[in-house]
Amino acid sequence: MATSSATLERERLLQLAEEYRNQGYEVYFHPSLEDLPNFLKNYRPDMIARRGNEAVIIEVKSRRSLSSSSRQYLQNLAQSVEQHPGWRFELVMTNPEDAVYPPEAEGSLQSSEIKTRLQIARQLATQHPESALLYSWSLAEASLRLVAENEGVIVQKLDPHYLVKQLVTEGVISRSEYQVLMNALSLRNVVAHGFKTVQITQESIDQLIDIAEQLLKISHISAESD
Repeated sequence: MATSSATLERERLLQLAEEYRNQGYEVYFHPSLEDLPNFLKNYRPDMIARRGNEAVIIEVKSRRSLSSSSRQYLQNLAQSVEQHPGWRFELVMTNPEDAVYPPEAEGSLQSSEIKTRLQIARQLATQHPESALLYSWSLAEASLRLVAENEGVIVQKLDPHYLVKQLVTEGVISRSEYQVLMNALSLRNVVAHGFKTVQITQESIDQLIDIAEQLLKISHISAESD
């Protein structure tokens, strides 16, 4: 019997809560009005994670649970969060079918292919930032898989959220690189599923591309040492 969207979303939310707690965040499930700042009183986010001056508003959705009304709700929530420094909106899509290669895939991009396409992504960013973000993220994700393979990092699934967390845990990427990647992944989810955002900047795309290039260097060094 197929697992319901609600069950998948709750399981993913519980996983996220554990991951954030392991990073020192205080987690609030379905926060009450008392736990919400004034600018979020009209919303009921799935979870808030707080650490110091940083706060993350987290929503977990599946494609089946997205409707026109829920899309508008998420759009309004994201815009409200974006206006407040120290607050970040994270939309996490839970679709197990995305975590495996589709039959049409011919294998992950390799280093030389990624390097060439990253230059295209930089050019794209000046005119089409949303398209550049999606393209840059796909290349960063391919770079993450490549460096994980060459560094001997054991990954149990291809979910990018899991992969990024695994690499920072193993010390392959720094905490600052982790934060840039997580911000980019959240923005990627927002754009890929039809929401607007004002947070995409030339700098944010450049940072993502810079990290992808750094990952390629790490991967190349690891491959040479084998």
